Amino acid sequence: MIDFLLLVLYSTAAACGIYIIYRHRQYFYERFKKGVVSVFMLAMLFFLMAYTFNMLIILLFRLVALLGADSAARLIWLNYSWAIAQFGTTVGIIILALMTRSGKYDQFIYLKKKDRKEDHHADTNAGEK
Repeated sequence: MIDFLLLVLYSTAAACGIYIIYRHRQYFYERFKKGVVSVFMLAMLFFLMAYTFNMLIILLFRLVALLGADSAARLIWLNYSWAIAQFGTTVGIIILALMTRSGKYDQFIYLKKKDRKEDHHADTNAGEK
């Protein structure tokens, strides 16, 4: 019974993660296109992607164990995948915790240099006619 419950819980968590990432794709597309991304939202995306990957890996662990197909090679690859996913999840949650501690949620990463052509001062090229 516990195996079935865990499969349902892991599947639900992975599906919710995929849904949230899918629903925020337009936001990130627009932000990357404009060249300015909120650090908090970027950290949230990184964490959520790692967490979703983590849930998919643990789901595979459970399915492999239930189906009895747990060969040594599969278990090694699943362990490596689990370690990578856990590393990403841990880094993401540390970044979110640091941002929460600092209270600075309005930080942005500028991916493109701002076009300075519109930012000329009024006296620039004043002598030219």
